[in-house]
Amino acid sequence: MTTDTRIDIALSEVELSQRRWIKWHLYLGFVGLLIGTLMGVLQALERLDVNLYDEVGLESYYQGLTLHGVTMALVFTFAFANAFLSLTVIRGFGRPLASHALLVGSFVTAAAGVVMAAIAMLLNQATVLYTLYAPLQATPLFYIGAVLLVISTWMTSVNQLLTLKAWRKKHPGERIPLLSYISIMTFLMWDIASVGLAVSVLGFLLPWAFGWVGGTDPLFTRTLFWFTGHPIVYFWLLPVYVSWYMMAPARASGKLFSDGVVRGVFILFLLLSTPVGLHHQFTDPGVHAHLKFIHGLLTLGVFFPSMVTAFTLVAAFENGGKRRGGKGLIGWIPKLPWGDAIWTGQVLAMLGFTLGGATGLINASYTVNVVVHNTAFIPGHFHLTVGTATALSIMAISYWMVPHLTGRRLFSNRLALAQVWMWFGGVLMFSRGLMAAGIDNQPRRIPVNSAPYAQDSWTSYEVLTGIGGIIMTISAFLFFYIIIRTAMNKVAATSDEMSFEISETIKGAEESPAILDRLGLWFVAAVALVLLAYVPVLLSQGLNLDSPGFILF
Repeated sequence: MTTDTRIDIALSEVELSQRRWIKWHLYLGFVGLLIGTLMGVLQALERLDVNLYDEVGLESYYQGLTLHGVTMALVFTFAFANAFLSLTVIRGFGRPLASHALLVGSFVTAAAGVVMAAIAMLLNQATVLYTLYAPLQATPLFYIGAVLLVISTWMTSVNQLLTLKAWRKKHPGERIPLLSYISIMTFLMWDIASVGLAVSVLGFLLPWAFGWVGGTDPLFTRTLFWFTGHPIVYFWLLPVYVSWYMMAPARASGKLFSDGVVRGVFILFLLLSTPVGLHHQFTDPGVHAHLKFIHGLLTLGVFFPSMVTAFTLVAAFENGGKRRGGKGLIGWIPKLPWGDAIWTGQVLAMLGFTLGGATGLINASYTVNVVVHNTAFIPGHFHLTVGTATALSIMAISYWMVPHLTGRRLFSNRLALAQVWMWFGGVLMFSRGLMAAGIDNQPRRIPVNSAPYAQDSWTSYEVLTGIGGIIMTISAFLFFYIIIRTAMNKVAATSDEMSFEISETIKGAEESPAILDRLGLWFVAAVALVLLAYVPVLLSQGLNLDSPGFILF
């Protein structure tokens, strides 16, 4: 046996061990999805005037809403990002991650955080909703759990960068492979964005919850939350963008137009995702109007890379459809692999996200935002982003990822296809009902049917929302059934089913500027832009640590 052969075998064993940990990280995300689904169906039924919170042992509607929001928006998405973008870095660089200890540590840290936060929420000691706003106060256990979950993402990011460093030693002067590049850029964006939440929790909320300080500042910590709270949307989205760019076109036999365009899109997300949070605070007092204007303008700017993504992906699919024999202006569309649940689920998510993006522009526009702010329109909007673009894409990607990691064949592509279409239809109904109700002045974050000010005109919207939510729940349970049957499948997946085919580009990296690969430069530029956008805001607010904590639910 040659030395090279021994090294190859050793590497394959390391990679096999890493894949096992990645698999368990993915399954941790599924736990978040399951809890979120169980809480979500309670909310859907409440819209139909069926209240089961007492029957299942919950103290209030708000306890269920907190469980739903935290497990869906934080656990499900963070665990998937850690798992999927670890796998894409391995594939992109063609080598295992640099630190097995960091990979294991990321999973253990995330799992510990999930257990701590879940205990606090299930004991009704952390009913503060996903937004964690002071002066609502949670037990310290909840805040510690949230911190550990964020730390797990930092560990994943460090592991990616160490892997990049190790790869560069053996490939001096080469361009970073595109798959690895956009995976790392996703976490670099989050490294910056997560600072706001970390400072808020570690510097203010946790000492406050422990009783080490007498009070906190709701406006200051709210601003810190939205420092993270809007770019977190892109930490939900960019991992699925990685698949949309690098896997979905390949499944449709299409090619991306330009390597440089994809790198440019992720640079724009790095630069523009974070300095936009004040558009969530357009109605807040204590924030100067000119600062809100700057953040609103930047919010409109971050819409641009998503538009580029839409045009790029449609062009790639058109390329694939025509390579499959399609002709004419739209004749290529039927030639696309609509019978493939993995591809179709992601494309349906893209279609849903076009509506999510359009309604997001409404939230970014000051005068229109005032009309829909804190109405049911807002959850209608973000269920088209995290609920469709993110959740549906993750489900579709999982139909490839679980067979890839386990070596087991997907249980039923036909059932999977039905599941993604069902989710798509359900979420469109659900979001349509909420947005219509919001335009009709229905507030958000309320158990509508027990509100004394409920309007008769909301009834039809409530029915639409409730039915849509139930369809989504049925779809989610079908997803779990397919995944469990796949993991237990005795039939091995074929090499084609397990393959990790990545999209080619018509214009390669050699035709794009080398400066695009200077990650440090773009990271520093992003930090500078964030400082310009937020230092004046925080300095103008000052600190007033005299608010006590409240436990209302």
